[in-house]
Amino acid sequence: MSEKSDGRRGRRRRSDADRSATAVLEAAVRVLGRRPEASMEEIAAAAGVARQTVYAHYPSRQALLSAVIGKITDDVIATIDAAGIDTGSAYEALMRWLDTSWGLLDRYPLLLHPSVATIDPQESHESHLPITSRLERLIRRGQDAGEFNPDLSVTWLLAATMALGHAAGNEVAAGRMTSAQAGSALRESVLRLYRTDDRQRVDE
Repeated sequence: MSEKSDGRRGRRRRSDADRSATAVLEAAVRVLGRRPEASMEEIAAAAGVARQTVYAHYPSRQALLSAVIGKITDDVIATIDAAGIDTGSAYEALMRWLDTSWGLLDRYPLLLHPSVATIDPQESHESHLPITSRLERLIRRGQDAGEFNPDLSVTWLLAATMALGHAAGNEVAAGRMTSAQAGSALRESVLRLYRTDDRQRVDE
């Protein structure tokens, strides 16, 4: 057999492996995104491959979970950017941010699942940085424009916003609130936190 034939066969194998890895990751995003407790067997079935094939591409559930979070994070960033949070007033942009972010959390319950907390802290920080940096930029813009409370630090507003988002997700997961109720409560809570005294009087 010629070297040329060997080369073509090698390229086909790599191409098949790439398609298989892509199918596994896309299936994992669909399955784990909605049901974080789903098994590797369920993911393999959704991808149309054997369980061993999943492990061939991702040697552990943790490795697959990290890849899924990365894929979802890319979707989150693209969706947030499409919401145009750098345009218009900071107050209006914050409302768009909240509505968009809650929609994403509702679409991907995995983002609030305890299993995500098992990811390496440095890896988690790096994956969230593109998202948090966008909110930080919005907060600074709002404070500079006098639209957001200047008495609270940017880091506190950022941390409080994330904590409120997790609280809303936990209430839905526990069945104590519907998604619509939790989303509305999240929006009102964050807006009250960010408002200046003047904005509070205008809204009331």
